[in-house]
Amino acid sequence: MLGRFGTAAASCLDDLRTGLKLSSLEPDGHHADKEIDLLLRRLAGHGLLEYRIADPGGGEDLIVIEPQIAGYWPQMPQLGDGDSVVLSRFAYLRRRGNEVVLESPRAGALFRICDPKFLSLVAMLSAPQPIRQLRQKDGFPGIEILALLADSQIVLKTDPVRESNPRLAEGDQDLALWDFHDLLFHARSTEGRHANPVGGVFPHGGTVSPLPALRPSWPGEKIDLCPALASNPQAPPQIAKLLRQSRSTRDFDDRKPITLTELSRFLDGAVRALPRPGSPEPVARPFPSAGASSELELYLSVHVCEGLAPGFYHYDAGAHALVPIEVPAAAVKALLAQGASAMGVTAPPQILITIAARFGRVSWKYSSIAYSLILKDAGVLTQTLYLMASGMGLGGCAIGIANIDQFEKMTGIGFHIEGPVGQFAIGRPLPPAAL
Repeated sequence: MLGRFGTAAASCLDDLRTGLKLSSLEPDGHHADKEIDLLLRRLAGHGLLEYRIADPGGGEDLIVIEPQIAGYWPQMPQLGDGDSVVLSRFAYLRRRGNEVVLESPRAGALFRICDPKFLSLVAMLSAPQPIRQLRQKDGFPGIEILALLADSQIVLKTDPVRESNPRLAEGDQDLALWDFHDLLFHARSTEGRHANPVGGVFPHGGTVSPLPALRPSWPGEKIDLCPALASNPQAPPQIAKLLRQSRSTRDFDDRKPITLTELSRFLDGAVRALPRPGSPEPVARPFPSAGASSELELYLSVHVCEGLAPGFYHYDAGAHALVPIEVPAAAVKALLAQGASAMGVTAPPQILITIAARFGRVSWKYSSIAYSLILKDAGVLTQTLYLMASGMGLGGCAIGIANIDQFEKMTGIGFHIEGPVGQFAIGRPLPPAAL
């Protein structure tokens, strides 16, 4: 994964046990020895480096920077005595075990605080503070610490022109639409912008027994509903049949892949937007959404589909058309491989649908519940996709994880503007005899 390196790099690894001083790097951030520089960059690319900042007086660690995204490398933007800085409205302190960490869903790294005196600086930054005055405070950690915090967007340079609207002072209009807890929930419940364990890791398997599949009955006399069915026997409605036969399909028949015609019918029935004359909302979709926001978009990573080339596509629900998006083939393969891994199989799905949300469509109207509503909408759409797949004899499988950083790199859209809230694999299922 890291490549082969010689003795100089091996010696560098020994230095990394205790810490390699950044001052040993050149001003542009590169080591004079190209092999050591390459090793450091590759370690950083996998998030395997931490960055310790020592107290100049005592030599003890003041903070330790822990990367939360792959490729993080500390930068120090220019800050002058005439600048004023303030804590981001998305920054927060929390206890983690016996430690205190300072982090933000916008940051590429979190700051593990080792010296309690540093907390006083954090408290002061709840209001804009001129750097000139901060320098005069006892225990000021140095301009470099402020620069590192600014690089991670935990601390911001204040802009007097935009201070009249604190939300706009934080960033663009799309960021202003986010409440603190919603952005934190989005960034920490997906992959790509944190280093925490994700998915079915059974974190409490050894300490807490699992809850039963069916809730224990409440005490009291039950009213049996079965006789009511028997007294008026009728064939169950078609929707009931589809609901009962819906299953998650993880293995697909690549010898007979889904066709473009089937994909067109699938998207037409499940998500196509049709005109709705005389309504304040111009389009109607086959599934409900909060406040008729219609914020969900579909992006298709195609592995194999008869009549459609492999690649990455956006589904234009109004035009009922697929629009190819130019991305490296390796990125599409990585996305498909991640989908297979999430399903617990090795072969990629024939088509992996990424359900993305245009967050501002909901947060412009709703406060405190915006992201919760988006996830509810994603659940409704997922059920709709299951029903449509079952009705067509196709196989589908919901995937509850997506990498928001990877999506941002593939689309060029900021993770706070539009991003994944779920995935769905679809294709032709293997016949039962082949399973």
